[in-house]
Amino acid sequence: MNKKIIALAVAAAACATQASAVELYNQDGSTFSIGGHVAISAKGNSDVGGTDLISNSPRINFNATQDLGNGFTADAKGEWSLNYLDGGENSFTTRLGYIGVSHDVYGRAVAGTQWAPYYDVAGVTDMPIAFANDFLYDNHGALGTGRAENMVSYRNDFQLNDNLSIFGGLGLQDGATAGFDNRGQVAIGVNFADFMVGYAYTAGDRTDGLTSKEDATSHALSAKYGSYGDGVYVAGVYTINEYMNGTTNYNTNASTADVLDDSNGMEFIVAYAFANSLNLSINYETLQSNDKKVVDGTVYSQMAFQAEYNITPTFVGFAGYQLDLGSDLNKEENDMWNLGVRYYL
Repeated sequence: MNKKIIALAVAAAACATQASAVELYNQDGSTFSIGGHVAISAKGNSDVGGTDLISNSPRINFNATQDLGNGFTADAKGEWSLNYLDGGENSFTTRLGYIGVSHDVYGRAVAGTQWAPYYDVAGVTDMPIAFANDFLYDNHGALGTGRAENMVSYRNDFQLNDNLSIFGGLGLQDGATAGFDNRGQVAIGVNFADFMVGYAYTAGDRTDGLTSKEDATSHALSAKYGSYGDGVYVAGVYTINEYMNGTTNYNTNASTADVLDDSNGMEFIVAYAFANSLNLSINYETLQSNDKKVVDGTVYSQMAFQAEYNITPTFVGFAGYQLDLGSDLNKEENDMWNLGVRYYL
């Protein structure tokens, strides 16, 4: 058993981001902290024109842990996205909310809205601040490809020697989201030194966006080398999907959610972080459709050149330029840029 994996999972309840959260209480086996980040950036459309001020996925979270004895630790997290640019009634919306129990030998169980086991495998390329993995976020809460809603999950990691471990995870969603029935998923992978190879599968019936009930399934294969933000990082993910992705987010002329009966998503990233914390990356992403009724070809393809720099451990500047490499949808090509700062609590 790799105790570091479980320890990191518990630590995530006290440290919500890459920077340490603010610990407000730590006594008698209990901790409580507040974390998150806020950001402001200018995002522009090079071809279409126009510039918007955006907030780049800001959030605030409350985190607690409790030593239960006999090697068990409980943790709880509540996390909300913030709308601080235009205000309004939806200033806070839920991102995460769960209770977990972890043990060095018996693994980790979590119930609530959480990052799914599928994402443990498929999210290896979802790293840069400005531009990153889009196809994972098509109805990700209901489909369990990102932050999965109404999920119970179990994970464990088995250390075979100093450089080799096997990890796995199971997840079940109760189908509380309208248009989606109960869903299950499994993830498995191998860590060898600085390398990781993984596979994940998720399945469950769907009627949302369809005229009949269909089994929405996804196979994800991924591999990575290194740690993002620490020297060389190389990663890739490939997905084989049925009724998982749609075209509405990528086609400005679409009026309905065109759910694809057959699609493939792919993303690759190469990054290098210098000793002074400057992190440069190039990533390529595409979503391909084999659905002749909607579009038979490229839904989107894009490449981004990005830079991130830690001005201080909690204050990060970032910039990115994304090239639109074309699509078979009825849409204009549109290169984009994003320039801003993020502050970690």
